[in-house]
Amino acid sequence: MLAQRISQHSARRLLAKQPTLSRFTPSVAIAGSRLRPQVRHAAFQPSATEPHAQTQPAKPSDAYAILAAQRLNRPISPHLTVYQPQITWYASALNRVTGCVLSGGLYIFGAAYLVSPLLGWHLESAAMAEWFGSFGAVTKGVMKFGISWPFTFHCWNGLRHLLWDTGRELGNRQVQVTGWIAVALSVVSSTVLAFVGMGDGKSKGKGVGEESWKGEFKNWKG
Repeated sequence: MLAQRISQHSARRLLAKQPTLSRFTPSVAIAGSRLRPQVRHAAFQPSATEPHAQTQPAKPSDAYAILAAQRLNRPISPHLTVYQPQITWYASALNRVTGCVLSGGLYIFGAAYLVSPLLGWHLESAAMAEWFGSFGAVTKGVMKFGISWPFTFHCWNGLRHLLWDTGRELGNRQVQVTGWIAVALSVVSSTVLAFVGMGDGKSKGKGVGEESWKGEFKNWKG
């Protein structure tokens, strides 16, 4: 109560010295004298029975185990067996497989031809022709078809990819049609390469007998 009276008395003395403030200050001074600071204390107090959180440093193995467990919860793509087989992904897979077969076969034969003199192998053209001529017509045709089909399919499908590079035939229906065309052309061209001229080759190869091939094969093994 005493502090309130002192503050009011001081305000009146100030107004007496500066009358220009008398229109605004009295109410402010009187109201300000009545303001008192309020202090609020925190009501939260830790309970003695509540357990405190404790952290422990994680080992690298533990961190990897946690990551592996989280990966198991991720959604995965359906298996290939749920998709309907289509010419689009058959042709895409065969294009890669035939390319690997052709390039890999070329590298393997080239490396074998280089080391053949050191190992005593007979991979020269005359020995290969004599060995191949000893087979029957059907066997030779099947072998030639198996060798030529990866080459023809890769060529026809490669032309299909070059056509796509020009921005043409990119629709779903067009991609399917061109895929079947590439398969059909590869089968026809491989059949022609495998069995064309079989009669001429048979008549010209009469001098190459089975005994000659067996002798060459024995020398190759020795």
